[in-house]
Amino acid sequence: MRTRLAALLVGTALTLGMTVGATAQDKQDKNVKIGVLTDLSGLYADLAGEGSVVAAQMAVDDSGLKAKGWTIDVISADHQNKPDIGTGIARRWIDTDKVDIIADVPNSGVALAVNNIVKEKNRILLDSGAGSSELTDTQCTPNTVHFTYDTYMLAHSTGSAMVKAGGDSWFFITADYAFGHALENDTAAVVKAAGGKVLGSVRVPLNTADFSSYLLQAQASKAKVIGLANAGGDTTNSIKQAAEFGIVKGGQKLAGLLMFLSDVHSLGLNVAQGLNLSETFYWNMNDQTRAFSKRFSERLKTHAMPTMVHAGVYAGLLHYLKALEALGGNPHDGAKVVAKMKEIPTDDPLFGKGTIRIDGRAIHPAYLFEVKTPAESKGEWDLYKLVGTTPGDDAFRPLSESKCPLVKH
Repeated sequence: MRTRLAALLVGTALTLGMTVGATAQDKQDKNVKIGVLTDLSGLYADLAGEGSVVAAQMAVDDSGLKAKGWTIDVISADHQNKPDIGTGIARRWIDTDKVDIIADVPNSGVALAVNNIVKEKNRILLDSGAGSSELTDTQCTPNTVHFTYDTYMLAHSTGSAMVKAGGDSWFFITADYAFGHALENDTAAVVKAAGGKVLGSVRVPLNTADFSSYLLQAQASKAKVIGLANAGGDTTNSIKQAAEFGIVKGGQKLAGLLMFLSDVHSLGLNVAQGLNLSETFYWNMNDQTRAFSKRFSERLKTHAMPTMVHAGVYAGLLHYLKALEALGGNPHDGAKVVAKMKEIPTDDPLFGKGTIRIDGRAIHPAYLFEVKTPAESKGEWDLYKLVGTTPGDDAFRPLSESKCPLVKH
């Protein structure tokens, strides 16, 4: 009996020792792997793509953690705008490559699918590229942080401004996937709440080259505003073809509900001048944004200025690394790291001071810009003038309206 008791005590002691040892080892674990899951070859390659990989590496360099003994690796992959490919990469990264955090993920369909995987595997999704506000609403998890922008913010900033200016009847040309649907729904709700009407909409496959039939439907609707609920190459194609049809000259207004600096640069000021659009970052806002953007441009092969997606990847990862340092290590417990990210106020040179709410939504101001005329511009990337600012608490969906399970009403 005594022998059995002694063996039991020794076994218990060994187990306790192993547990304490494992806990100590977790605290000392300073090996971090960041996976940038992006669009390297499709219609979002300019607004995210290689620039997001550069932004991630800059965040690692600027964090100063490598000099303090941390090992931080950045890897990247192309999800090709296909949820099955994106989820396959995410699973392999987490299970085989031991990736701790997946960043960027433009394309809401891919992001919502990856969102489920990181929750299941207790890793982190730090999304800067996707727009669907569902990521912090009905689909919110303790493992996801949504930086930069979302469809709610775009709808309330651009949509409400255009209704106030007299654009009280709308027709939507909508990208036929999660992001486009969410952007149309959010903007339509804003238009109706402001007393406007939605006269119709048409769904368009992703990466469409010919918008003529859709634009003709929009033109025939006689709506005052044609809302483009799309992004990237789809937006620039639809605006170019609208110019060929003389839609704006005929008296209808175009609302680019999600436009990026790269889109306006691609269109050129002759086509894009006068467009109103909402962003949460612009490279030429102040000395800090200009300094970052100069360094970014020097590192990027194309020497382009950063979009708000690139800025969000940088700022989000910088905050993530601050949270890891505060925890002292163990990047593998995603929910615990995200909880620390929510606890610490955000503060970076690109978005300024802000917070990450319980639902995972990063809060910072949104800006309404107007595209400059060629005469107003002083250089290749001098494209915007500031029209108005919406404080962070007003720009994003209030928690009182949230359907996120993490929010207690």
